[in-house]
Amino acid sequence: MQFLLLGIVRFYRLVISPLLPPSCRYQPTCSEYAIEAITRHGPFVGLWLTLKRLGRCHPWGGHGYDPVPPKESGTAKKS
Repeated sequence: MQFLLLGIVRFYRLVISPLLPPSCRYQPTCSEYAIEAITRHGPFVGLWLTLKRLGRCHPWGGHGYDPVPPKESGTAKKS
């Protein structure tokens, strides 16, 4: 599944993205974010993080640096 999701993102970056004007509000771009999130967190959590990021990416949304959150270890406790 991870391979399929990464293939979709890479297809978008190679075929669709060059046809559109640059309009990225965040750094890294949404497609870079998707690749990193899926690679770091796996297909399910990575897809969820990507969808949340795409939901924030609109003209009235935020902008600037928005990195993929680090993967939490199983031994760390939240405060």
